[in-house]
Amino acid sequence: MTDRLVPVLIALGGFFGATARYLVGTVVAGPSGTLVANVCGSFVLAVAASAVRSSRARFFLATGLLSSFTTYSTFAVETTSLGPTWGLANVGATYAFGFAAAFLGLAVGRRYS
Repeated sequence: MTDRLVPVLIALGGFFGATARYLVGTVVAGPSGTLVANVCGSFVLAVAASAVRSSRARFFLATGLLSSFTTYSTFAVETTSLGPTWGLANVGATYAFGFAAAFLGLAVGRRYS
């Protein structure tokens, strides 16, 4: 039987994630804001993946909130608009910091699970 609450949880998470992403963008504009959102999202997703056991909470956090908070499409558009040198630097920084945040998030999540 399908959990009928899941779409509601995803929608609520999406609302809060998109709102939080907008707020990050107003504080830190442009590619730097996207970097901050994606790195923070990588950390929180890794914590959630390793520590959250409730499937409803995971749908809310991972599928709803974090998928609307982080953004690959904005990252791609902003990166291409930076030109080859700065674009490559943006890709390197995003992946390096994103993976580091994810590894740290996994360690934190395992410690508290």
